[in-house]
Amino acid sequence: MPAIELSTDVALGVTIPARNARGRLVRIGPALDTILSNHKYPPVIERLLGEALVLTALLGAMLKEPQGQVTLQAQTENGAIDLLVCDYLGGELRGYVRHDPDRLAEAGPNPSLFALFGKGYLAITFDHPGMDERYQGIVPLEGESLARAAESFFAQSEQIPSVVRLAAEQRDGGWSAGGLLFQHLPEGEEGRERLHTRLDHPDWPHVAILAGSVKPEELVDPGVALDTLAWRLFHEEAEVRTLDPVPLARGCRCDPDYVRSVIARFPAEERAQMVGDDGFIRVDCEFCSQSFPISLDDGA
Repeated sequence: MPAIELSTDVALGVTIPARNARGRLVRIGPALDTILSNHKYPPVIERLLGEALVLTALLGAMLKEPQGQVTLQAQTENGAIDLLVCDYLGGELRGYVRHDPDRLAEAGPNPSLFALFGKGYLAITFDHPGMDERYQGIVPLEGESLARAAESFFAQSEQIPSVVRLAAEQRDGGWSAGGLLFQHLPEGEEGRERLHTRLDHPDWPHVAILAGSVKPEELVDPGVALDTLAWRLFHEEAEVRTLDPVPLARGCRCDPDYVRSVIARFPAEERAQMVGDDGFIRVDCEFCSQSFPISLDDGA
């Protein structure tokens, strides 16, 4: 198997055994461009979605189960954005944003998180189908950035001290987004039942300072491989381990065969009522901005 490039569209796990810390670094470029190409978002929304997809990949790449899924959702009723949804499944990412163009224009070119969302909430859901488990945490969408909101999520829902950094920018005609997530490793995490997390662990402030020193330009620059970036941040440590990288790609589960299978589950009478004036049942996918015409004679 050829080696996975560590420059872009990849997640890399890192552990610092002596400091009881673990983390992930993520960068996406072509995969992000593919996701954005299906929409005509303004740059403010493209940047936000890039950061949200990186955060979703940081969370998803920590899953040990190949078919585990992470869904990130930010929702509000009084902001320029009323819904942001991203999900991760097996290294595949997808996401979309629903927004009010007029209210977004009023927020200016560099709006705060509050200007974008108003009073909202951040929900993160972890699905483990192999273990038949689902866990969801919900926290207020607060702070000056999505990264700060994610730190609040871990502090409130997981009681795990965490550092999250996210960045996205246009480079050479395309988008590049990157981020890191480092956490104190709960005692008992490796191979034993989790016992507890020491929020005042003496090694954690040291790790938090080093991880938090990363520059936005380092996160988004595909010329800086992720293992090189990890070494830059933690080169003074006695041992820094990198885990097997996870390739990332755009993925949407709305192919025509899947859509037909979903429609086929409805009773014949209900399927007949779905048919439009053109003789087709039309199913729209917000993630990839496509419409699928399904004929009743085509197996639906």
